[in-house]
Amino acid sequence: MAVQDIIDPKSKKTFMIGNQAIARGVLESDVKVTAFFPGSPTNEILDTLYILSGEFEDLKMEVSANEKVALETAAGAAMAGVRGFTSMKSVGLNVASDTFFTLGYTGVNAGLVLLIADDPHAHSSQSEQDGRYYAEAAHVPMLEPSSAQEAYEAVKYAFELSEKYEVLSLIRTTTRVNHQSSNVEIDELDRTTSEKKSWKDVHKKFYTLGAKARKLKENSLNKLENIQEDFEESSLNRVIEGEGTTGIITSGVSFLHVQEALQVLDLDMPVLKLGTTYPLPENTIMDFVDGLEQVIVVEELMPYLEDRITQLAKGSELEIRGKRSGDFGMVGEYDVPRIVNGISSILEIDSPKDYDKFVKKAEELKEILPKRTPIFCAGCPHRATLWALQQAIKDKDYVFNNDIGCYSMFLLEPYEITDSLLCMGSSLGLSSGMQHVLDEKVIAMIGDSTLFHAGLPGLVNAVHNQHDLTLIVLDNSVTAMTGQQPNPGSDFGPDEVTEIDIESVVKSLNVEKVKKINSFQPQDNVDDIVEMIEYQGVSVIISEGPCALYHDRLKRKQGEPIIPNRVDDDTCRSIYKCVRNFYCPAIELNMDSSHTEIKKDLCDGCMVCAKLCPINAIESTGGEKDE
Repeated sequence: MAVQDIIDPKSKKTFMIGNQAIARGVLESDVKVTAFFPGSPTNEILDTLYILSGEFEDLKMEVSANEKVALETAAGAAMAGVRGFTSMKSVGLNVASDTFFTLGYTGVNAGLVLLIADDPHAHSSQSEQDGRYYAEAAHVPMLEPSSAQEAYEAVKYAFELSEKYEVLSLIRTTTRVNHQSSNVEIDELDRTTSEKKSWKDVHKKFYTLGAKARKLKENSLNKLENIQEDFEESSLNRVIEGEGTTGIITSGVSFLHVQEALQVLDLDMPVLKLGTTYPLPENTIMDFVDGLEQVIVVEELMPYLEDRITQLAKGSELEIRGKRSGDFGMVGEYDVPRIVNGISSILEIDSPKDYDKFVKKAEELKEILPKRTPIFCAGCPHRATLWALQQAIKDKDYVFNNDIGCYSMFLLEPYEITDSLLCMGSSLGLSSGMQHVLDEKVIAMIGDSTLFHAGLPGLVNAVHNQHDLTLIVLDNSVTAMTGQQPNPGSDFGPDEVTEIDIESVVKSLNVEKVKKINSFQPQDNVDDIVEMIEYQGVSVIISEGPCALYHDRLKRKQGEPIIPNRVDDDTCRSIYKCVRNFYCPAIELNMDSSHTEIKKDLCDGCMVCAKLCPINAIESTGGEKDE
């Protein structure tokens, strides 16, 4: 879908993915300040609003250092009197949770909406976190759309709810809601002009201490009682009429799977689709189950709905089936086959399709396929840095603590050098603990974006406590893994920015041993890395090299040619040093000549393979030959 459709002022039906529909909802809601830290599956919201901020002068958009700062930026705007919005992946709310819980007490002045996206099946996350429990713990209302259309509508409703009760509104999605595509009916776009305000006009202070905190908690709980009454009438909750004494209660994308599963089974069962999942519309639920003998609860991840519905129905003869009864699992995301099998088992009927047979056949076919693990892009600076590191630590005892970014792939084949990988910034904290108790040299690795996000406190701690560890910072100038968004070390952003120099920051923290290296000079870097690792104390290596995807895109925009390399067949002796321990996808074996050859459509001419060739058999097609 073109950006022109998102900024079109007219109401119409247009094709969007869920995240674009959310961005349109933000735009229609006249939001003035948005802030984000990138993370799948919400990236397209950030990317879309990044573009839109250039189209609308009254829309301020920032890429923040982390999710906590992003939420605080949006909240600060809402406290000051304009609408604020942020979105983040589920584990991002862990980072922002301190602020999130306090906002549940203080509330806001203008509308504030936070969207979190859970990731069932852990497609792009380190855990299958269920963010629904956050709403109840923080005393904030939660909406849960099922489709792109509902996601668009939920955003607009969430802002109305936020301003009606002066609360933060939470929208919870999952990967399949964010990334699904469909036609979306959008309304007219009518934004207002934005002018500076006076804090004196707010007439409110936002803080929690002692007796004040206790009073604010009481106020929050009272507001939830009123919000619950509103939710009883919300159009986000829907009953699909059906026959029989068994009904289904579901929410989110599981509702879409349930609808299709019932078509497969040719069943006409009553279904309650919940779109307001905290506080639950208890009367709506009890009205639905009235007259039913059995309810099947279909939801991904943990039995959030099932446990609460069980409590509501306590004392009745209603039978509740779901995860607790063993009919549905608690691991992985749902699909139509899983729901068909679950419903068939509960109702003791035969499924018209033998999905297990299909899955078994698919597993058999997978066995004959070659393994395809994730791999670094051709020209990625991280590959060259790792090559140099591997030579430096060869035959040495060490422990290697990795972090979150493209370089997380170092834990996979063919590298497999990672000893730990937990969450953003953990490489430094874990290294601090390990260096107290291990004989081996402790090495931590972190990217530029992750360093600014959560790594600096760990580095401060290591320096202050005089720890013995080496930190390798991979500075590729962007947040590469999530789509090349800017970070504080980038020289670009949605507006004018100040580029933060990592070397200056590190030195300002009193790190005495700092070395900056060029990622694309791997052989020269080996001795430098050895020197830094052997240093007693905190040492920091900053490996600089631009992200290949981002850098190549800039070249294309500027009309610069991307000049690939080639293998000189007359010189090549099939030593294969260019492929051993380097694994560039642009290099492959020619089975006829037994020489390596370079795929010109993938190679971006970084020349690292040429520098690793012991007989100088690789050269640039532009005439440059490595010496």
